[in-house]
Amino acid sequence: MTKLSNMADSMTGSEIVRLGNEISARIRNGETIYNYTIGDFNSHIFPIPALLEQLIIEAYKEHYTNYPAAEGILELRQAVAAFIKERQGLEYGVNEIQVASGGRPLIYTLFRTVADAGDKIIYAVPSWNNNHYTHLNDARHIAIETTPENNFMPTAADIAPHLNGVTLLCLCTPQNPTGTTLGKEELEKICHLVIEENNRRSEGAKKLYVMFDQMYGALTFGDTQHYNPVSLVPAMRNYTIFIDGISKVFAATGVRVGWAFGPAPVIAKMKAFLSHIGAWAPTAEQHATARFLPNAKAVNEFLVPFKKAIETRLRNIYKGFMQLKGLGFPVDAIAPQAAIYLTIQLNLAGKKTKAGKLLATQADVTDYILSEAKLAVVPFYAFGAGIQSPWYRLSVGTCKEAELTDMLGKLQQALEQLQ
Repeated sequence: MTKLSNMADSMTGSEIVRLGNEISARIRNGETIYNYTIGDFNSHIFPIPALLEQLIIEAYKEHYTNYPAAEGILELRQAVAAFIKERQGLEYGVNEIQVASGGRPLIYTLFRTVADAGDKIIYAVPSWNNNHYTHLNDARHIAIETTPENNFMPTAADIAPHLNGVTLLCLCTPQNPTGTTLGKEELEKICHLVIEENNRRSEGAKKLYVMFDQMYGALTFGDTQHYNPVSLVPAMRNYTIFIDGISKVFAATGVRVGWAFGPAPVIAKMKAFLSHIGAWAPTAEQHATARFLPNAKAVNEFLVPFKKAIETRLRNIYKGFMQLKGLGFPVDAIAPQAAIYLTIQLNLAGKKTKAGKLLATQADVTDYILSEAKLAVVPFYAFGAGIQSPWYRLSVGTCKEAELTDMLGKLQQALEQLQ
């Protein structure tokens, strides 16, 4: 076996990608699969805003095909500054904004900017990729096990015992994979913990920073509101780095335009990392996004029906799961709050199939539901939760409304066959 770096040898691939490849193979072989694993959109169901598409085409026709500025073109950073001021009341200068090709390189460079090997990083489980980014930085994992009683969100009480010596606290709200949010009161408590911890640290010591991933911030439903640390506790401005972009809010995952904003010294070092990595958003897409964001009318005309379509799918599936639960099947779900995800429970381990096969593990349950109900969802253990967690992420980004009745019917049939 070829010996590579210790990091390469110890790195594990994405469980979500593995599942996706398996499902794609089954679809190619002619199976009908309700593939709700992907944190993405079917662009035929959820296309990007028409104006944004038009502006991208125009930008390419204007020959914007060269390298962009390492920090992002000035026009886009100005547009982002105006956008977050209008939408969230947050005031940041262009020197406090960093553009990249979506959220991933920004998250990676933030980890690299603030954390050394061996530093402690706190994140909740389940949560998207924080375990992998911590590993890639050879940092120490402080994983907070969350519970359905708290909508799988970390609480201040969960976090408080672990803050001593921590370099980075990772918060994501609305959260991937759960589709749930941090409420105002709990987020305020967490912010005060961060301020108190930083005040305890000596001058010259590393500070505790918060990575605040709000990529789904505009996708909240019903009475759910999105809150952020800086608006709630202004002193958090010195310690909060936001991760945001157009990927989810405008169904533009493949357009690859994301941004971070926070304290200028941190942003400057993130720029330095990115200048070597080269993970810039394409120049044409940056120009198009810079022209699109200031058009409040076009933004709102896209967001209103887009959010309604997502919420309708989430609520209909939730209603279906509640009906199945009411019939006595061992399933459950958390009412939709935000993002494109529904948290569902398939508590089937220990049951036997019609053929007498024991579903001994949660992996067996996942395979059974895929084979018999044709339903593909991502187990929470793919997001760092325990291997036997019965909870799953169901994504509606590729979901057709017309297929929901059939999907729920096949799921009920599969449940009825279990002993």
